[in-house]
Amino acid sequence: MEWKDQSVLVTGGTGSFGKKFIEIMLDEYKPAKLIVYSRDELKQHEMRADGFDHPTLRYFIGDVRDYRRLRRAMNGVDVVIHAAALKQVPACEYNPMEAIKTNILGSSNVIEAGLDAGVGRVMALSSDKAVNPVNLYGATKLAAEKLFVQSNAYAAGTSTRFSCVRYGNVVGSRGSVIPIFIQQRKNGKLTITDNRMTRFWLTLEQGVRFVIKCTEQMYGGEVFVPKIPSTKIIDLAKVIAPQAEIEVIGIRPGEKLHEVLINTDEARATVELDDMFIVQPSGSLWFGHDWNDEGLSLPDGFRYGSDTNPQWLTIEQMHEIITPFEELETVKDSVK
Repeated sequence: MEWKDQSVLVTGGTGSFGKKFIEIMLDEYKPAKLIVYSRDELKQHEMRADGFDHPTLRYFIGDVRDYRRLRRAMNGVDVVIHAAALKQVPACEYNPMEAIKTNILGSSNVIEAGLDAGVGRVMALSSDKAVNPVNLYGATKLAAEKLFVQSNAYAAGTSTRFSCVRYGNVVGSRGSVIPIFIQQRKNGKLTITDNRMTRFWLTLEQGVRFVIKCTEQMYGGEVFVPKIPSTKIIDLAKVIAPQAEIEVIGIRPGEKLHEVLINTDEARATVELDDMFIVQPSGSLWFGHDWNDEGLSLPDGFRYGSDTNPQWLTIEQMHEIITPFEELETVKDSVK
C-alpha cells in the first residue's frame, strides 16, 4: 500500500489522535489528499492556526451522525480512519443516548457511507473498555467493534474492508490522569480511586503508528491489539509527586480495577505475533481468518490484562512519558 497514492479521511480529525495522525501523515507519508472530518469549526480553525495548512489538506465540517454528509465527504476516498467518539466515561453515563448516537449509530453511518462510496479500507479505533464493559462508553465501543467486524459480510463482492484497532490508555489524551496529577501536585495532594488499580499505557505517537501499520496490513474482520506495557496508577502518582500526600477516594461508577485487552473467550480465536495480537472473528464466518498461518495460537485460559501483563513500565520510562507534560505545564505557568 502506497500512502502517497491514497485519499485519506479521518473522522474526529481535530481530536488528540486525529491531529497526531495528520501530522505524521503530512511529514512522512504524504498522501494525495488528507481530509479532516469533524463537527467543530473552532477546532478546525485552531488547527489551521497551529500550522496544519497544506495543499493536500481539506477541512470538512460534519458529524458522524449525518450519513449524507459522510457520504459526500467520502467521494473519491480510499482510506477512512474512524476516530470520532464521545469518550469521557462520566459524560457518556449522564448522556447515554448521545453516546449511543455518536459511538454506535455514527459508526454505522461510517460503515454505510464507506460501502456506498466504495472506500477500500476503513479502520476504527476501539478501546480496552470494550472488553467485558462495565460502563456505557465501553458498551458502545463493543457494539461499534461488532458492527465493523460483521460489516465485512455486507461488503462481499466489493473491495471495501473493515477492521478495528483496540488499545489502552493514551498518555496525555483528553482526560488523561498525568496532567491531572501534575496539576494536583501543586496542592501537595494527589487523589487516586484505588491503590491496586492498573492500566495499559502507550503514547499518542505509538498509537498512531500502530494504526497506520495495521491499516497497511489489514485483510478485513480483524481486531488488532498491540503489546504494550502496564503500570500501577499509584506508582505513576509517586513518580510524578514523590513528596505529595496520596488520598484514596474510592473507585468510581463504571470504573474497573484492571483493564483487559483480550478476554479468555476471545483468546481462542486470537493469534499472537511478535508485537501484537490479532483477534479474528469467532465461528465459521468466511472473512477475517487470514492470519491463522501468520502467528501462534494462544494457550487455553489466556487473558491479556493490565494486572497480569508481563511487560511493565520502569521508573525511567515513566519519567520519559511524564517529562513533556511537565515542560508544557511550566510553559503554561510562565504565560500566566
